[in-house]
Amino acid sequence: MPYHNLKLIPQNMFCLFSESLRFDFVAVLSSGNEVHGLSGSLSMFQAWQGIRSLATSIQRYPVQRLVCVKATTTRLCSGYQQANVVILHKSLADDFEAFCHANPSPLPLLYRSQPGEWGCPPLAADADIRVDCPQYCVFKDGLLVSRVSSLMSYSGQLQDMVSFYLGCSFSFERTLRKAGVPVRNVEQNCNVSMFRTSLQCRGVGQFQCPMVVTMRPVPEEKLDLVAQITHLTPLAHGGPIHIGDPAVLGIQDVSRPEYGDPVALGPGDVPAFWACGVTGVEAVQSCKPPLAFTHSPGCMFLTDQQDSSDFASTSTPEPDQCPLTFSISQQPLHFSVASKAVVQSIRDLEKIIGEDPGERGIRALFVQDELLRSCLSLSHSSSVLITTGFPTHYTHNPPEETDGPPGAIAIAATLQALQKEVAIVTDHRALEMNQRIMEDAVKKGVIKTAVPLLSYQGNSPDSALYFLCHNGDHKKPRFDHLVAIERSGRASDGNYYNMRGVNIKHLVDPIDDLFTTASTIPGISTTGIGDGGNELGMGKVKEAVREHMPNGSLIACDVAADFAITAGVSNWGGYGMACALYILSLCPIHQRYLHKGLGQPHPPTQDQHQAWAASLPSVAKEEEMLSILVQHGVRSGKTGTLGMEVDGLTFHPTHSDLIIKLRDRTSQRK
Repeated sequence: MPYHNLKLIPQNMFCLFSESLRFDFVAVLSSGNEVHGLSGSLSMFQAWQGIRSLATSIQRYPVQRLVCVKATTTRLCSGYQQANVVILHKSLADDFEAFCHANPSPLPLLYRSQPGEWGCPPLAADADIRVDCPQYCVFKDGLLVSRVSSLMSYSGQLQDMVSFYLGCSFSFERTLRKAGVPVRNVEQNCNVSMFRTSLQCRGVGQFQCPMVVTMRPVPEEKLDLVAQITHLTPLAHGGPIHIGDPAVLGIQDVSRPEYGDPVALGPGDVPAFWACGVTGVEAVQSCKPPLAFTHSPGCMFLTDQQDSSDFASTSTPEPDQCPLTFSISQQPLHFSVASKAVVQSIRDLEKIIGEDPGERGIRALFVQDELLRSCLSLSHSSSVLITTGFPTHYTHNPPEETDGPPGAIAIAATLQALQKEVAIVTDHRALEMNQRIMEDAVKKGVIKTAVPLLSYQGNSPDSALYFLCHNGDHKKPRFDHLVAIERSGRASDGNYYNMRGVNIKHLVDPIDDLFTTASTIPGISTTGIGDGGNELGMGKVKEAVREHMPNGSLIACDVAADFAITAGVSNWGGYGMACALYILSLCPIHQRYLHKGLGQPHPPTQDQHQAWAASLPSVAKEEEMLSILVQHGVRSGKTGTLGMEVDGLTFHPTHSDLIIKLRDRTSQRK
């Protein structure tokens, strides 16, 4: 009887079994080299009972090895690290190692063997890679030709081959269960689901392939806990690289995985995705070597090393190493991640911009974390459309006020520095004036590059759709986030009112239509920034506006944005947004998630850091911007004064002091 697939397990440690998964053969080997076997097709429960009986009969020796053929290892040796395996000819070994280092999330390298080395001393004593996985895949010229339970017959070829042992997410499943997180694939007695994504790994040499991910359904209220436990296990792929709609990763049907088994979501579950070591299988197929081997997906190499996620679940991570999750979209479903320290910093910014020196009572409109969630969404965006312009001074020419344009420019400057595409849409009657203001802002160094200026008149029922999407195709949006800052908002009666209740509809183009249409297009998010409740996007808090703000029942904007940011002065909301985006750009947890775990995590270069910091609002830049507006005849909103004030508050000291507060809080995250 050939005793292949004998797997070392620690003394006095047995495996957790499920009754539904069956073995073809199970045996135990005592340290006295006596073999005792259980033959036939056995359920895990039967195997467990048999092993206990055998162990009792050979008590003079501790049980040392377990045979398990044709079984996935998701429940085996729970609490011990498991490994994916890739075996390649030695001529490809250096490139594959470099490929692993270039893609550490899917391919965390635990050990690289020497050519012809069967063991892996750092991971397991007395290991033999030819027999220590329950099942192997054999590839010839990149094609899967067979699945075998032993590589003994390939011993000659293996003399010139190198084995790579890669971390596996099975390692943290026990810790999740101990923490009270249901692991649905274990509950459903099946392998985890594994999917080929549309995300391309960083290529090295002949290794060019998409990333594979595992999917685990997670109850929404457990997402923070799951992210925190898995983040601290980088050798088991680390934290999730995406939480939400599978289509974001190019996965069209979660019931049809490329590898493993379908896993059903429970009520209230959210699909969470981790980088997966089966990416190594894809790498082998892309390279097309004459001969290569991998573990069969789900049939891992079991090490002697204890799972580090046990420590992760019991330790209290530092705020910089503690991820928190936030919903940023429902259509499509999308969550983002940032460290606890960064979240607190942005909450501090939100508190600063919420100061109310004008005593307008705007705290009644405040919703916590709107700044944070808006900026997380913007961080994931690639193309942003900003709108501003509130013609409150209807008897003057121009009728615009000084609140809005400075904040819009501040947001645009930081988005540009972060390599986002940015455009500004404004009223057609004010387009020429805004172009001159933009030119002056560039000349004076307020913003590095002029932002394209657009107008929208809404001449047909489909105008908004065609403005937002290429050829009117909602699957091809031009923008993925719209931001309105101190922009006149349409009230429930279809008119536009200033805070005094005067109808200024004749001065306003229907840019609100872009926001209402965007709400029907998956993938476009919206933000409104306001300080009174009559601004575009503040319809999200319209009931509070009607109840608490002067003339609220008349002036309240009826058009809601996904995120409504309340500020003492709307410009301050723009400044806070710029600072929050900068802070997120320096958060390694967020940046890893933003880039889906691909590539090596690197801090920003000195040039990047300088460009980002230079884009932030400063007292000098904002004073210059306000001066430009005054030169173009733009007046303070509350008083109508043509001077250095916004909403009746002089630039010095009110606005300058607040900018200093924002910059001081932001600089603490450098």
